[in-house]
Amino acid sequence: METTIRLNINTKQELDNFKQYKNESYNELIRKLIYIAKLCENEPKLSQKTIQEIKQARERIKKGEFYTEEEAKKILGL
Repeated sequence: METTIRLNINTKQELDNFKQYKNESYNELIRKLIYIAKLCENEPKLSQKTIQEIKQARERIKKGEFYTEEEAKKILGL
């Protein structure tokens, strides 16, 4: 079942800025945010580290500093 929600334009822009890739759905994005919120609630120290790692990974992705699946397989000899 799907539903529609109303967002303030600023909230939508912030969600758009948080996307890791252009076609990431809002459902995927919100699920990711829920996961992070629950992680912070359950393990705050680990969560700070996790959040920092996510930020760093997002920056690398935006800069194009990542391996494709095929490149990773080749490096790992798979």
